[in-house]
Amino acid sequence: MTLISVHQITKSFASKNLFKKISFSIDSNQRIGLVGPNGAGKSTLFKILINQIQADDGKISFSNSLRLGYLSQKPEFGPDEIIYDCLMSQVDDPYDGLNIAYAYELITKLSLDIHPEKEFAKISELSGGWQKRVALARELMKKPNLLLLDEPTNHLDIQSILWLEEFINAQNDLSFMIITHDRAFLQNTCNMMFDLDPRNPDGLIKSNGSYVQFLETKSMLMDSQKRLEDKKRNTMLIEKDWLARGPQARLTKQKARINRAHDLIDEVDNLENKNQVKKVDFDFGVNQNSPKKLVELKNLSKRYNDESPLLFSKLDAMIRPGSRIGLLGKNGCGKSTLIQIILGHEQPSTGVAFLNPDIQVCYFEQGKETLNSTDTVLKVICPEGDYVHLHGLAVFARSYLSRFYFTNQQMDMPVHQLSGGEQSRLLIAKLMLNPAHVLILDEPTNDLDVETLDVLSDCLSDFAGAIILVSHDRFFLDQNSNEIWAFTENGAREIIKFADYNQWLDWYQTAGKNAAPKVDENKKSDSKKSNKKLSFKELHEFQNIESIILEKESYLKSKQQELVQPEVSSNFKKLNDLTSEISKLEPEIQKLYARWQELEKKVQE
Repeated sequence: MTLISVHQITKSFASKNLFKKISFSIDSNQRIGLVGPNGAGKSTLFKILINQIQADDGKISFSNSLRLGYLSQKPEFGPDEIIYDCLMSQVDDPYDGLNIAYAYELITKLSLDIHPEKEFAKISELSGGWQKRVALARELMKKPNLLLLDEPTNHLDIQSILWLEEFINAQNDLSFMIITHDRAFLQNTCNMMFDLDPRNPDGLIKSNGSYVQFLETKSMLMDSQKRLEDKKRNTMLIEKDWLARGPQARLTKQKARINRAHDLIDEVDNLENKNQVKKVDFDFGVNQNSPKKLVELKNLSKRYNDESPLLFSKLDAMIRPGSRIGLLGKNGCGKSTLIQIILGHEQPSTGVAFLNPDIQVCYFEQGKETLNSTDTVLKVICPEGDYVHLHGLAVFARSYLSRFYFTNQQMDMPVHQLSGGEQSRLLIAKLMLNPAHVLILDEPTNDLDVETLDVLSDCLSDFAGAIILVSHDRFFLDQNSNEIWAFTENGAREIIKFADYNQWLDWYQTAGKNAAPKVDENKKSDSKKSNKKLSFKELHEFQNIESIILEKESYLKSKQQELVQPEVSSNFKKLNDLTSEISKLEPEIQKLYARWQELEKKVQE
């Protein structure tokens, strides 16, 4: 059953056209992932669907049976609102027994009763992740059959994201449309993808299947569009040459050709704009003559006072150039506290945290506190004068900001008018002006689109110093870490070290939820050597290519055995068909083996 039908809608803000004449429908039992670059209009589209704003043109039809829920990026609550009252605010009769029973069912299902005050806990005192759960419960009180989720994984810890994935996959009578840049989340939850991108042929690509299947579809469409551009450019050059020949082109019967030539020039320009891939220019530079010991931690532990719980204990570590440390744990477990101890802003309860005094540290703080919201973008980068100093060179400040795709108009805007992704780009641009031996990145992936994340990941792989990274984006965390420090919840509050995310996940799904046994830090999981140099699509391909080869070889063997059967050798048509099929299978398998070797070589580089 179709819940929402969208036909030829258009939306612009000022002179910027977000999307033009896009059409789609949302049906029952669909879990749609809505992706696209920052600024393409994804959140705006959600606001149109919930009637918060109006489209400039087009038509939207809603089913009479539609019950719509919407989880915004930053849910809002009353200053003294408690969990129970928040949920009951969504029903007509808060004293009805069925409504009360359903509220308590949701409180239990979403584990909102683990807080000391249980359903009477004040929401403003909860962490951002728990506030997201309360907001989700509030929307579920409406008993929707379609739920729109805008960046639901932002500010959630990885354990909460795993819980949310399980929750979504368990819903049989609820459709979802999800905006997120978390590729693992998309792959694990969605069965259809919408790609809102002005570079797409019709502005919107609709792809049935998983996120990885969508990447294949998108790649083929972009390749096709590039070939079309090349073909039309060649034709355009011929037409422009003809137009340049002079007076003969003015003959009446040639006017149609002149018009076609001008239309073709416009068409090529349009295709060229669509096919242009814009990449942010990230480069943290290289700090020469780096000391071997950057950070050393000895028997480190932290609790705020005798009555407060222990955050972590017995941490011993040495961080050197090339170290890539991923911090993983629940919200409030002490990740940010450990960062503050390393920076020297807090003191440990026991042990020593040594930060080499001869090095420089760049710190990307999760809340972006170092960005003054009233300053203009230009002033943040260049408080005085017109030039910034980048790796020893004077660079015109506006030119520097243009690397990060800030327009001249945006450069004169106050910071608070920027989107979350734009603020993240601005903070990274500011950090890049300072040469560093250690990068400490606390949730740098929030609000960044996939293309920007890939560029940032490439930049980090080229960085010669050490990186300490906190991120809820599992793929990004794994790609940019060579060691995971996991905060546990056992009595000793140890920090266990893992080779990579998948090794931690295996532990977490077995013993990790209830205990914290020691893991052999020298053990390398199979995925450790299979993902550091691969894109998300290549990683998925690498993990599945062996089974595909085995399947193809098994099928080939069965066809070869069939070929020697007496009944086949006397049947010319059957014999011809089998021979033809085998001749196609053999080079296919050879190509798969070659691709396997290519991916393995890429990993080992």
